[in-house]
Amino acid sequence: MTSPPFPTASANGIATIAALIGDPARANILSALMGGQALTAGELSWHASVGAPTTSAHLAKLSEAGLLAVERQGRHRYYRLASPDIAQAMESLMAVAAVGPRRHRPPGPKDEALRTARTCYDHLAGRLGTKLADTLNERGFVILDDGSALVTDDGRDFLGGLGLAIPEAGGHRRPLCRVCLDWSERRPHLAGRLGAALLTCSLERGWIVRIPDSRAVAITDAGSKEFATNFGIAPEHLAAK
Repeated sequence: MTSPPFPTASANGIATIAALIGDPARANILSALMGGQALTAGELSWHASVGAPTTSAHLAKLSEAGLLAVERQGRHRYYRLASPDIAQAMESLMAVAAVGPRRHRPPGPKDEALRTARTCYDHLAGRLGTKLADTLNERGFVILDDGSALVTDDGRDFLGGLGLAIPEAGGHRRPLCRVCLDWSERRPHLAGRLGAALLTCSLERGWIVRIPDSRAVAITDAGSKEFATNFGIAPEHLAAK
């Protein structure tokens, strides 16, 4: 009798996580937290479209499985994704789920906003995120190869010239730069510590602003100028095709 392709524990673990994510309410909870912000149970109840007791049960299961982390501030408890890896896994699942004919109504303005620019936990996604990855790759600042990403010396100089602090490659559990499959574009955007630095820079300099109750971000007039000047990304490059 041949042995299974994976250890039993790994197969069971995959099945357990898949079952947790497979529930629509829990999937909505995880999706809501992909914006990188911690939310209360009440806020997650609204995103999941279920009552408070049901939300509490879902949060307990997700926390027990290690998918969520809980932070207490006074009387309140705030939930967030336990790690960037969970956000990347969700983004990849969304890309798979998006393949095939649409079963719902055409996307509304909120959907289009998400496709233009959004956060994927702590980095940029959507057309803006993939265009940034494309530009840095085309200019030789980041080398994208078979799912991996490497920041070149020229890339460090370029990003440093923008005043963007690039963390050193060593001494961290989290990689400096890696790719994350974008669910709406189905192409890679940049994750890792570089992806997080790009998002932080864009927010702090007012190039983008968060849209309330959404993962979508809006590009400001100043941001449009800076993305065009520094990365060659004009507003028309981000328009729906």
